[in-house]
Amino acid sequence: MKKLLPLIILGALAVLPLVGLNTYLMHVIILAVMWTMAGIAWNLLGGYCGQVSFGHAAFFGMGAYTAGLLMHHFGISPWWGLLVSVPIVALVALLMGLVVLRLRGPYFVLATLAIGEVLRITCENLTPLTNGTLGIMITRTWVEKTPYYYIILALAALAFVAIRVIIASRWGYYFVAVREDQDAAESLGINTTLYKTIALTVSAVITGLAGAFYTTYMGYIDPQVVFSLGEISILIIMVVMVGGVATQWGPAVGAVIMVLLAELIRSIPRLGTAYQTLFGILLIVIIIYLPNGLVGDFHKIRRIFRKGAA
Repeated sequence: MKKLLPLIILGALAVLPLVGLNTYLMHVIILAVMWTMAGIAWNLLGGYCGQVSFGHAAFFGMGAYTAGLLMHHFGISPWWGLLVSVPIVALVALLMGLVVLRLRGPYFVLATLAIGEVLRITCENLTPLTNGTLGIMITRTWVEKTPYYYIILALAALAFVAIRVIIASRWGYYFVAVREDQDAAESLGINTTLYKTIALTVSAVITGLAGAFYTTYMGYIDPQVVFSLGEISILIIMVVMVGGVATQWGPAVGAVIMVLLAELIRSIPRLGTAYQTLFGILLIVIIIYLPNGLVGDFHKIRRIFRKGAA
């Protein structure tokens, strides 16, 4: 039964549009699935490989701008951007890995954060190419949300399966070895730089695909949004932290909670941008009481409810 659980969930999600959900609910579900995909990607590098990145907005933004620029300059459908973004993001991730993966701990974190910010500022100032802070607007392919739902669901399912296969393979064991003790892993003959680079590249490509989808779905991008530290990088990390680091289902649980919470808070006009503060408070509470996230520390939650029922 446990092995069939992913297929059961996928089947349930596949028939969801048939129950007649309204447009807003479809929008919320599409966002939740997209952030699940981004969270799955970050979880591979940060959760299983132990390399905490604050710069995944760089990959998200590159994917988004690949799709947007193809349409803006050449009139090519942004859906081709999904495919074109793969080699571009992979190449940048490889080059980035050569530099930042030599760093450890807080130095790696700061380096990834800096790269994301550098790309944002670059896009803001390359006005002839990127239209600067005005951003890029494209025509959406469909008015209805159902086609977008099935496309992002298929992409997220493929990402889930790919990560699951990788984690169950020899690469997965090497990733965990790097996370637990990099020096010990090197002493055993594991090429830690190689496997960190693999984890970074796979993680970056999946995040770039999520960014390319964002462009096709939203129809508008600008550097302040798709390269945003708070709106993209931090949110991806929170999705994984809330759901459960280094767990298969953690990103999905975290994405649903974070998207619902964001939509709820944004519906209260007086709060304005205070939702970022509330997200920070939530993250602190999760780290203190559920350091392994809702999925990783589910046994603690179950024990609390059992005590309450007794």
